[in-house]
Amino acid sequence: MKVAIAGGGNIGTQFAVHFAEKGHDVYIHTSKPEKFAKKLTIVDHNDNIIHQAEIKKATSSDEEAFQDADLIFVTVPSFAMKNTAKQIVPYLKKGAMVGIIPGNGGGELAFKDALTKGAVIFGLQRVPSVARLVKYGEVVCATGYRPKLYVAALPKENTERIRKIISDNFDMACGALPDYLNLTLTPSNPILHTTRLYTLFKDYVPGKTYKQVPLFYQEWSDETTELLFKCDAEVQKLCRVLKDFDLSDVKSLKIHYENDTVEGFTHKIQTIEGFQGLATPTVKVGNEFAPDLKSRYFTADFNYGLNIFIQVAKMYGVEMPNCQKVIDWYNGIKDPSFGEFDFADYGTESKDEFEEFYKK
Repeated sequence: MKVAIAGGGNIGTQFAVHFAEKGHDVYIHTSKPEKFAKKLTIVDHNDNIIHQAEIKKATSSDEEAFQDADLIFVTVPSFAMKNTAKQIVPYLKKGAMVGIIPGNGGGELAFKDALTKGAVIFGLQRVPSVARLVKYGEVVCATGYRPKLYVAALPKENTERIRKIISDNFDMACGALPDYLNLTLTPSNPILHTTRLYTLFKDYVPGKTYKQVPLFYQEWSDETTELLFKCDAEVQKLCRVLKDFDLSDVKSLKIHYENDTVEGFTHKIQTIEGFQGLATPTVKVGNEFAPDLKSRYFTADFNYGLNIFIQVAKMYGVEMPNCQKVIDWYNGIKDPSFGEFDFADYGTESKDEFEEFYKK
């Protein structure tokens, strides 16, 4: 197959290696093609090479990357989805498969026009592992590969075919989700990151700085876990109201992390191997720190994560007071230069319009 990867960052590089290793012609679409080596490498946390393969080409040309592509992985940030869709959709052939990685953040609606061209939209519930670039365009470190991935597609009859492609090319088990909304409402970063940022910076006002800031995961707090549990419960309540969809795979984070006590959950987050040493997104101000409002933890996980949950809840008349408290705090400090997801931008302003799209 011709496989195109939109985005040459952590996830894009990882996916490129896996699919090139299986013999596919892989094109990476990037604004910096000159920085890419022909051979890309995945290493583990000890710098051991675990996967390595040659890509066909890195290019900044939309036509060269996406024309006649059989499979396209979109790995750009959520706020870039709309513009990326404008680059990709004109070149889509009938039957092309467009994967949004990961599948939350509203990317499926950004690619709504792909469906009218006879293409398929799909997404993964979570990425295969934690991935961090070691050297841009050459090496990515991947740790903590999951035992199983989960995929959903629109139209949904394509899910099984794509499930097999993912499983075969990653050599991993992959399950089929019953409805795409299991991706849209996955309570991962949209509440994991946002509740942590709220508890760290709830007293922040422009101009305020901090002498030191805890590590994001390794110094996770019980206060964050308590708030996360409340938001997690609100997401589960929303899922129960969406009775016309099978949302059985929108698992509570208590189930995902196998801990239902505050102390146990906090300890689990603090000790996950792939989370070790990860800093809280900040910028230096003299010798002190301020939250980095341009970080994806803010611009993606609030604007294109928690914000989506709250919009769906409003369509269905579901109150989410703790999620609302967190988003209200963010709205008071956010960088206005970044956009945010709005269902109305895609002609989806009512329950009927919402259900018409997601029942495809």
